[in-house]
Amino acid sequence: MATPVKVHGPPLSTAVSRVLACLIEKDVQFQLIPVNMSKGEHKSPDFLKIQPFGQVPAFQDESTSLFESRAICRYVCEKYAEKGNKGLYGSNPLAKASIDQWLEAEGQSFNPPSSVLVFQLAFAPRMKIKQDQSLINQNHDKLAKALEVYEKRLGESRFLAGDEFSLADLSHLPNTHYLVNATDRGELFTSKKNVGRWWAEISSRDSWKKVVDMQKHSS
Repeated sequence: MATPVKVHGPPLSTAVSRVLACLIEKDVQFQLIPVNMSKGEHKSPDFLKIQPFGQVPAFQDESTSLFESRAICRYVCEKYAEKGNKGLYGSNPLAKASIDQWLEAEGQSFNPPSSVLVFQLAFAPRMKIKQDQSLINQNHDKLAKALEVYEKRLGESRFLAGDEFSLADLSHLPNTHYLVNATDRGELFTSKKNVGRWWAEISSRDSWKKVVDMQKHSS
C-alpha cells in the first residue's frame, strides 16, 4: 500500500486547491494537513523547512518535498503517469508543449490580474481590508484582454491545449471559481460564448466538485 502524499495548506487557498484537483484527477491518495495561516503556522521553522517562502501549499511524497502548485502538479502527473487521468499532462512531446504553453499563459497573463481581483473582491471584504478600486479597474481590464485571446482559442478547440481536458484547463479552476461564484465579475467569463462553455464544462468535473466540497467544509 503506497503511503499517501501530504498536502499542507487550507483548501480555500487557490494554490492548494489546484494541487488537490490534480491529485483527485490522477487518483493519487493524499492526506490534507491543515495550516492555520491566521496563527502564522506557515512561518514556523518546521514549515519553512518544506516551504522556504512560508506560503502554501507545501507538498511531501515520502522523502521528496516540493512547493509551487504548478510544479507539484507536473510532478504528480509525471510520477503517477499510469494512474487516473493518463492524458492530464499529455502523452507525447507536442501534447506536453501545448499544455505547457497554456500553463505559461495562465501563470503570466491570467493569474496576475485574476489573483488581484480574487483578493480584492472575494478576500479583502472578509478580512476587513479596504479595497483598492483603481487596482480592481486596472486588473479587470487586463483580465478582459487576456480572455479575448482565450475566447478565440476556445472557438478553435474544446479545451485550451486541444480536445482533451488537461493540466492547462485545471490550473484555471481556482481563480475562476472565486471570480464566478464569489464576486460580481463572473460575466467576464459567462458572457463569452466559448469561454462560458469551457468554464461550464471544466467546473462540472467530479474532481473540482470534490475540491469545492472540501472548501465548504473547511470554511
